[in-house]
Amino acid sequence: MVKTALFETLIESAVDNGDGTLTFTLEGKSYIIKDTLEISRIAQDHEYIIIY
Repeated sequence: MVKTALFETLIESAVDNGDGTLTFTLEGKSYIIKDTLEISRIAQDHEYIIIY
């Protein structure tokens, strides 16, 4: 199965933690990140094709 996601939509789903980090959740797994660019790597690890 091919999974695609818009990068902008993924970024919008990240929640600001108020301490300089974001919580990004994908497929039920949460990640604490410092930079939104980490979202691309996480999505690719989940075998998503990112549309920029």
